[in-house]
Amino acid sequence: MLIVLGIMVLVHELGHFIAAKAFGVRVEVFSIGFGTRLFGFRRGDTDYRVCLLPLGGYVKMAGELGGDGTVPLNSGNKADKQEDGPRVLDPGDLNSKPRWQRIIIALAGPVANFLLAFGLMTGLYMMHNEVDRYLSEPAVIDLVKANSAAAKAGLEAGDKIVQFDVAHDPTWQQVRIRAALDANSTIPVRVERMVNGKSEDVSTHLFIADPTKGQDFSLDEVGLIPRMQNGPMKVTDIVPGFPAAKAGLKPGDKVAALNGVPLHSVIAVIAWLQQQHGQPVTMTVLRDGKTQQITVTPKWGDDGSGQMGYRLGFGVAQPPYKIEQMPFFAALRQSAIINAHYSGYILDVLHRLVTHKTGLQQLSGPIGIARETGEAVQMPGWQPLINLMALISLNLGIMNLLPFPILDGGMITFLVIEEILRHDLKIEIKERIYQVAFVVLILFFAFVMFNDVSKLNLFSKLKP
Repeated sequence: MLIVLGIMVLVHELGHFIAAKAFGVRVEVFSIGFGTRLFGFRRGDTDYRVCLLPLGGYVKMAGELGGDGTVPLNSGNKADKQEDGPRVLDPGDLNSKPRWQRIIIALAGPVANFLLAFGLMTGLYMMHNEVDRYLSEPAVIDLVKANSAAAKAGLEAGDKIVQFDVAHDPTWQQVRIRAALDANSTIPVRVERMVNGKSEDVSTHLFIADPTKGQDFSLDEVGLIPRMQNGPMKVTDIVPGFPAAKAGLKPGDKVAALNGVPLHSVIAVIAWLQQQHGQPVTMTVLRDGKTQQITVTPKWGDDGSGQMGYRLGFGVAQPPYKIEQMPFFAALRQSAIINAHYSGYILDVLHRLVTHKTGLQQLSGPIGIARETGEAVQMPGWQPLINLMALISLNLGIMNLLPFPILDGGMITFLVIEEILRHDLKIEIKERIYQVAFVVLILFFAFVMFNDVSKLNLFSKLKP
């Protein structure tokens, strides 16, 4: 966790540092961590240091704590050096620079985090891109959503698509691409269906609506959920307090069917549960070579990403995948897409917090990051850790852009206001605002830390 946070902070502060140096601002301290200086070195005007508390870092620039960008005139006369004596512009002082330069310096930290996330994912896709194996296999339908376009066309679970518009014997990847191209049109579809043990060809027509207008088209829009694996789902974890835990489901169990309906992915299970409207469900579970029937009643709640729906409360192993090495430009494009998605999720959570549609319990601090990092490190391969680092870097960049005093976004907000007013705000006003903001930030940090600790269930063993 310290290594991950150290990289995030180093890149963020390096962004500020490079921009400040580029505009001739005198950087007095470049620090990884806070508190007591442990070690470091001095080069030019800058003290490069590592401090005792590693949960953060900072760049200290001349004049960033206030002032008008001037210093007493040094003429050799002691009287000239008094505060009320003649003063001249200090070219290395932050406040001596035009506001647009100071805005760029403030933006440079978050931008550096965005670039880090983009670079991490680009490198990952070039070296180790995990692609679900089902995408390159025959297109077999796992579930058809009720009242969807696919259901109205007569498609059923278990159907194998043998023609999708002009594509014959398509893979799921080809079906996805063809569906996006055929958006807002009706196309011919032919499937192979097993009826009474015999294979039959069934032809129909499917209308493909695209409510996203090409922004993020998904087969989910037409009600098709692919079969992502052939065997049952293997349970990896159980959510405490949810129906699956109360019913005795255990990690290592294999879920073969719900109410006799074989399902092969979490996506299919969630979609199927919504169609049952909270009715009790009988799960067919394979445990130690034996088949068991477990009855559970789905629980309505948040799945952890802000989406509400019926849940059973268990996680499963990911479907089979294969490793691909993408060419540079393809990796760039995929990195841009995934980082845009990650950023959208972060902004959505912030919007839900502001509009009180979700609670502050969703937020995590250093303890939560440590837990997530530990889980990512234990997973096979580098992909989980790189994904987590990219997500943390985006979080750091976006949070620092919030228009809150002390954060980079707060500094930018003050500069924009001053530019509109055509004069600087009084330093006394800024100091009071920063003092209040500092107290609020400390209280918020304490709440997040308490929230993280409460999630650890440290005292669960003491309960009867």
